Amino acid sequence: MTSLPTSPWRLSVAPMMEWTDRHCRYFHRLLTRRARLYTEMMTTGALLHGDVPRHLDFDAAEQPVALQLGGSEPAELAAAARLGERWGYAEINLNCGCPSERVQRGSFGACLMAEPALVADCVKAMRDAVALPITVKHRIGIDRPERYEFVRDFVGAVAAGGCEVFIVHARNAWLKGLSPKENRELPPLRHDVVARLKQDFPALGFVVNGGVTTNAQIAAHLQTIDGVMIGREAYHHPWSLASWDALFFGDLPGSLDRDAVEAAMVDYMETRMRLSGEPWSRIARHMLGLRNGQPGARRWRQVWSDHRLKGERAHVVSRLARAAMAWQRQEQNEAMPA
Repeated sequence: MTSLPTSPWRLSVAPMMEWTDRHCRYFHRLLTRRARLYTEMMTTGALLHGDVPRHLDFDAAEQPVALQLGGSEPAELAAAARLGERWGYAEINLNCGCPSERVQRGSFGACLMAEPALVADCVKAMRDAVALPITVKHRIGIDRPERYEFVRDFVGAVAAGGCEVFIVHARNAWLKGLSPKENRELPPLRHDVVARLKQDFPALGFVVNGGVTTNAQIAAHLQTIDGVMIGREAYHHPWSLASWDALFFGDLPGSLDRDAVEAAMVDYMETRMRLSGEPWSRIARHMLGLRNGQPGARRWRQVWSDHRLKGERAHVVSRLARAAMAWQRQEQNEAMPA
């Protein structure tokens, strides 16, 4: 597990709607300097007709960070990719994996897997527009049939459009009858399909996504493919990210501790309040998993989640949360038999 990196996509945190905003990414970057981070999906319409700074602004500390786009019109995707390049993103990723009905109504996401020639045109348009890597995130199939030939032919066609890196959620997307949450859990998980794609297309990069939760699983996948993307596990148990740089990128083990990470986040919250008036409560929600597994973590989370404290400064809330955690630890120690 100490081998040196062979791919910029060796480890990454998945794009997740309502979760991986700029504040979440700043928090994750405190835990790992090397893993690749992704934005939430941004639709071409939102970027071309909406508030571009609100959607695209990010802190330089988040790099390397990739912009995920949702769309299916090549010219619009090219224009959105140019915006992403102008704002300093390290990669443009096309979403061909989201199964939600809202996304399907926009004719993008997982339903695009049924139109590989169109996806290839979209990739080519973006490659012609920018110098950034253009990647595609997709499923291993759509609906109930599970045919390897389907995803193999999709990858082959999209690669012909210029895509060199494929991020593969190793489940089918069932486009009817399942919620997005169910689509992350019910279709069978088939990591072997991603490994087989790497065998059939050795010159392309493949990143596996879906169902990977431990460092041992990450290490096993890195024996056969180029990278691993972690989703909700990284969000709910973020401290696991703190081991990645040493285990998977060959960095020397650091002296990072959770108190220092919380202190850095408090400084960030105070800065955001000063610069933009953004309340700390919008930011703190992303770090509620920081102390999972530590004695007193429940009380610590309760304080940071207490709506009655929203008028306090972030450093005051942190002090109260740390005190509550220490108090719960003391209670637990006193309750232990002598």
